[in-house]
Amino acid sequence: MSAEPAYVHRELFPLGPDPTPYRKLTADGVRVERLGAREIVVVEREAIRRLTEEAMVDINHLLRPGHLRQLAAILDDPEATGNDKFVAYDLLKNANIAAGGVLPMCQDTGTAIVMGKKGRAIVTDGTDEGAIAEGIRDAYLKKNLRYSQVAPLSMFEEVNTRSNLPAQIEIYAEGEDAYKFLFVAKGGGSANKTFLYQATPAVLTKARLMPFLKEKILTLGTAACPPYHLAIVIGGLTAEQTLKTVKLASTRYLDALPTEGSEAAHAFRDLAMEAEVHGMTRRSASAPSSAASISATTSASSGCRATAPRCRSGSASRARPTARRWARSPATACSSKSSRRTRRATCPRSTRARSAARSCASI
Repeated sequence: MSAEPAYVHRELFPLGPDPTPYRKLTADGVRVERLGAREIVVVEREAIRRLTEEAMVDINHLLRPGHLRQLAAILDDPEATGNDKFVAYDLLKNANIAAGGVLPMCQDTGTAIVMGKKGRAIVTDGTDEGAIAEGIRDAYLKKNLRYSQVAPLSMFEEVNTRSNLPAQIEIYAEGEDAYKFLFVAKGGGSANKTFLYQATPAVLTKARLMPFLKEKILTLGTAACPPYHLAIVIGGLTAEQTLKTVKLASTRYLDALPTEGSEAAHAFRDLAMEAEVHGMTRRSASAPSSAASISATTSASSGCRATAPRCRSGSASRARPTARRWARSPATACSSKSSRRTRRATCPRSTRARSAARSCASI
């Protein structure tokens, strides 16, 4: 009787190197200590609170350098219409005003969403969620940021919490000696543009999928605040995983996925399909990624099982690719989102902390 093969674990979302530019906030509140033969990184509560406050301020006032370059490129694009250039120019002027730190980029300053990935060598006092929530509250209290959250008093009565809390905070155990964060301020208009469509495997052919995507993308419209990012995810182990993948794709968190699938059943990006969908949206005046209302950003992810066509594409939004299709019917999630509201942060192993200049922050 032959022995069972050794188990080799495969990540569903294997990401490449992180190209995000970081800037250092401070070394305060982060130190390395020894525990027997091991080194551990001790992160104080105040360091997490301060990092969160800085991140939430930045994502409401600053655009990523890459996104600004995309907007500027519209002004030099020979195919851009006069209206396209007018809107791009206005968006750049708005970004310039917001960068002053007084007025945010949009009056809808969004629901705060934070994802943390805590390495096994990171030690805190255990109040991480509270420290993050306090940092969010402080950012909204100190800056001109609108409170968007309401508390239900009954089934039909509600009152504003006057702090933009509660926030969606998720902390995972992952990695070694770093504490990594993704900060998002998800506006209500763009959040309402997230949709999940369930169809049969018959849709997964080139001839059927493109018309299907075009129809669904057009339903998103352009009602949310620009700049838009559109993400499309094909596949998913569960409906909630597909929607979570869409959210992460919208923040460009999944940009470094592999560009080909394999029998390991991991998520991947189909760059050719992304380009095709992006071209389709640019030709559709009412689509959310028309140059008049969005910079031409393409970012998305997709994961299908090995026997299914892999197609993923979009211009950023929220979702995460999934490693396999559902047993019978694939799920497709589309979302349009304002990309200005994302930021990553990292507590590195040593007391050198880096934080993103615009798209990310770090202790």
